[in-house]
Amino acid sequence: MHITRRHALAGLGLAPLGLAPAGAQAQAAWPNRTVRFIVPFAAGGPVEVPARFIAESLGSKIGQPVLVETRPGAGGSLGVQAVVQANDPHTLLFTTSSVAIVPALMANPGYDPFRDLVPITMVSEAPMVILARPENPIRDLADLIARAKAAPGAITYGTSGVGSTTHLGGALLGVRAGIDLLHVPYRGAGQAVTALYAGDTDLLVTGTIEALTHLRDRRLKAIAVTSAERATSLPDVPAISEAVPGYAMTIWYAMFGPRNTPQEVVDRLAREVAPMARGNMLATRMEESGATLLLDGPARLAERLRVEVPQWRDVVARAGIQAG
Repeated sequence: MHITRRHALAGLGLAPLGLAPAGAQAQAAWPNRTVRFIVPFAAGGPVEVPARFIAESLGSKIGQPVLVETRPGAGGSLGVQAVVQANDPHTLLFTTSSVAIVPALMANPGYDPFRDLVPITMVSEAPMVILARPENPIRDLADLIARAKAAPGAITYGTSGVGSTTHLGGALLGVRAGIDLLHVPYRGAGQAVTALYAGDTDLLVTGTIEALTHLRDRRLKAIAVTSAERATSLPDVPAISEAVPGYAMTIWYAMFGPRNTPQEVVDRLAREVAPMARGNMLATRMEESGATLLLDGPARLAERLRVEVPQWRDVVARAGIQAG
């Protein structure tokens, strides 16, 4: 048999120059063009702030522009689908914890979070807060639970909409505490706050950035925070877990790649963004809004998906939640 140079190199486990697999060339060259962060929500939303900061900082580190592109629709699933369909490590997903919730709300969201997405890093997380008017007789979470058990469905809570993170936070409380709270959805947090002030609802479940605005001037009172432990921004407010062991929920932001993202790219991205977790304008801004900037690699994010995807499927089924 005539042995060519190609055969000889192959026998040594080497590829001749110019004949390396296309995938290997792409991995070695990343990034060889503009990188995009797809944010699956409308422009101007809170997730866009860290996305743009990280994009600008990352671009100077990797030697290619990093652009932020908003793709709103279907609870965030349209933007996720865009990343999945591109299946290119130059098109990354910058999203919220909705990525673990939507599969529980939609029969076919257009993606499987385990099969189609590769965790890169958690970006940040923040608890939600249960708020009430100062004159509301509910004193604390134990009192809330007792009243809800005595009168199932009588206590109402407003949120930013059906299937929203705030809705799921209230539903999780109902399931874990064995109580029946009446959900009242609104179009956005602003309307839900207005309804609480007007007395149309008893409680409001909302993010810390909205809650702090109303708590600082004592116009509302906090019943509890949803994180596993008390929030540093609200140290005097009990965590729900103090009355309902095992309850924990935060709103989190994260970065994912599509399913064929090479491990080398994941490692580099995690390494490049990690120093941005402290000592900059973004860290200060997130802290002021009650959030914690993480940027700690893929392990924590992978664990969040592993726990939360089945959790939300169970909560949605048990609470009978149907997305509009």
